[in-house]
Amino acid sequence: MKDFKLSRRTLLRGLGTLMALPVLEQMVPSVARAAEPGAAPRRLAVFYVPCGIYMPNWTPRGTGRDWALSPTLQPLAPVKDDVLVLSGLSHEPGRPDQFGHHAAGTGAFLSCVKIHKASHESDVRAGVSMDQIAARALRSHTRLPSLELGNDGGDGTGSCDANFSCAYARNIAWAAPTSPVAKDTHPRSVFDRLFAGFDPDATRAQLEKRKAYEQSILDFVREDAQALKQKLGTRDRRKLDEYFTSVRELELRVEALDQQAPTCSKGPRPENTEDVRQKTKVMCDLMVLAFQCDLTRVATFMLGNGRSDRVYDFLGLTSGHHTYSHHQHVPENHAALAKIDRWEVEQFSYLLQRMKSVQEGDATLLDNSLVYFGSEVADGNSHGHSDMPVLLAGRGGGTVTPGRHVRYGGKPVANLFISMLQSVGVNVNGFGDDGSAPLPNLKQ
Repeated sequence: MKDFKLSRRTLLRGLGTLMALPVLEQMVPSVARAAEPGAAPRRLAVFYVPCGIYMPNWTPRGTGRDWALSPTLQPLAPVKDDVLVLSGLSHEPGRPDQFGHHAAGTGAFLSCVKIHKASHESDVRAGVSMDQIAARALRSHTRLPSLELGNDGGDGTGSCDANFSCAYARNIAWAAPTSPVAKDTHPRSVFDRLFAGFDPDATRAQLEKRKAYEQSILDFVREDAQALKQKLGTRDRRKLDEYFTSVRELELRVEALDQQAPTCSKGPRPENTEDVRQKTKVMCDLMVLAFQCDLTRVATFMLGNGRSDRVYDFLGLTSGHHTYSHHQHVPENHAALAKIDRWEVEQFSYLLQRMKSVQEGDATLLDNSLVYFGSEVADGNSHGHSDMPVLLAGRGGGTVTPGRHVRYGGKPVANLFISMLQSVGVNVNGFGDDGSAPLPNLKQ
């Protein structure tokens, strides 16, 4: 058993199907060689929420390790020691010359480059986003350079905010200044891309047979999986069983979402046609399993498109998110925003808890990752671009000391992105329009 070596690129096969494996102990030497000597893979993830945050309920009291969760941040209680609250960071490149703060802020969200105002997708110009720079650097280690996910559909055609192209409001990942990376909003296609790939060596008869069976992906790879388990140690066998259980549960939830999906997406409020609660959790689980299997080390998720006016009826609200964000200092609107913000933080906390539940040697998946939470504006009423709502979770493989609240006096978010890129081994000392140095005080 000791001499058995397993490549991290090992796939299970069966009836025209390829299925990825999680990172097992018997793969660790090859994984470590792919990163740094003795180190586990490091990952970057981004969790974007639209329309800003009601900041009076967001900013915690106290700094350093002596801080208390604010009302909006209460859902982070189970992972408080894994999160940094970073107050006072600015995002000036997201500020437009006049109107269109949501499109301008979203288009510059991860690039920190002021976007070119254009109403047509063929004339867009932004900057290369932080996640795509990381994806280029890490792409040789994984099957997928990056994963772009979101809840809301829509392409880059038309104008979405003050005659800014919808390409800006609907994408946060940019591979080049003129090339947004479209996000996948369909859990089924993401699942198949990650876990139910087709074997290129499969015969047409095998593919047809698999299609006709409409069974679980696990049924097709069962024989190969059993053969592999006989070669594994006790802990790896248990880890493999847990992985198969997670994949099957996710598969069932994806199928349930498929059954809910409308036959026609066109309607008065298309962003409200699917259950955003279920879809968000499925997307988070897909990100976690993709990291767990080392299929990619970079992922972004848009909970909603920029300037989303989703109606959160399950929170007892009747107007849209963007409508509430223009609160006009009305207490009822503040209360509505606080409900939405807290629900968004609950989803972020769910993602972090899932990542923390995955053990990687003596650490966890969250320990080896950095997860960024932010929005395109601070307050949605004033369209502020200073004192942004920013969270950074995880330890980045030891490059960050979480569990604190750190205040900055107007330093750019771009400096944080420099630090995040350096944590995954990208050698950068500048970023975007205003990033000039790594952000200090991320590690103690």
